[in-house]
Amino acid sequence: MTGTPGIDVTVQPSGTGCTECLASEVGWWFHLRRCAECGHVGCCDSSPAQHASRHFRETGHRYMQSFEPGETWFWDFETHEVLEGPALAEPTSRPESQSAPAPADRVPPDWQAHLH
Repeated sequence: MTGTPGIDVTVQPSGTGCTECLASEVGWWFHLRRCAECGHVGCCDSSPAQHASRHFRETGHRYMQSFEPGETWFWDFETHEVLEGPALAEPTSRPESQSAPAPADRVPPDWQAHLH
């Protein structure tokens, strides 16, 4: 996938959490995904708001990489396949000290009931 259109190995992630959830007063996520084209960090499809998928639908940026510690796999939203890909710019995951789900002060006590 090196040199693949839709992957920019130089772009840094937009932050350490889901961009849209952090912009909300109540948003929270289960796991994070990072757009391989623009660096947008969004929440996974198990999360209540599914912002990574929404980012794909709004932008057409098809490749996302897991933004979880120790995970390097990519997801192709067009083919629905897990792929191996190139190393992206650092940081390659949320901080290990950051809880999952997060942000900790927004996660409801029954958070598992809210997962997709």
